Amino acid sequence: MTAAAPTDADLVAAHAAGDPHAFDELVRRHRDRMWAVALRTVRDPEEAADALQDAFVSAFRAAATFRAESRVSTWLHRIVVNACLDRIRRRQARPTVPLPETDRDEPAVPGDAMAERETRMLVSAALDQLPEDQRLPIVLVDVEGYPVSEAARLLDIAEGTVKSRCARGRAKLAKLLGHLRNPVGEGDVPTHESKYGEGR
Repeated sequence: MTAAAPTDADLVAAHAAGDPHAFDELVRRHRDRMWAVALRTVRDPEEAADALQDAFVSAFRAAATFRAESRVSTWLHRIVVNACLDRIRRRQARPTVPLPETDRDEPAVPGDAMAERETRMLVSAALDQLPEDQRLPIVLVDVEGYPVSEAARLLDIAEGTVKSRCARGRAKLAKLLGHLRNPVGEGDVPTHESKYGEGR
């Protein structure tokens, strides 16, 4: 009978114990998802690639400190986001470009698919117009799905500050993207601002 594949936690423990192949397997399992996280956060492919490399180097070195208090994927996610934030803080003047369409190849279908792609590009451009202190909390909370408490820890600010910055950023996004939400010219802006965070 074939032995069960090692879990992520097993691989981290094996790596910490000196297994030369365990970490490579862990990277193979999570690289694509962590790449998507990095790209969403820094919004630039070259920066995302550098941040991802930084993150995996950090994870490689920090494996012995992993205490299994959270899932390995959550631990890696946190390291990647921190690496992205570090690069953003070091390079304030970064290019503002729409999020590249690297998630998947979409079929050339008219209608909804084309409209969805155009909407994602408009949302990406709108996010780039936000001040960084508002964009980062929104990316963490609304795009990546972090709890406010975790976003506050990652950004090293108070939870109330995260909430207020998200609120201000959402209000600006509602104005920038109001034409998408009111195609018939209605005056009310929908209240489900988190819709823009789906990006899928």
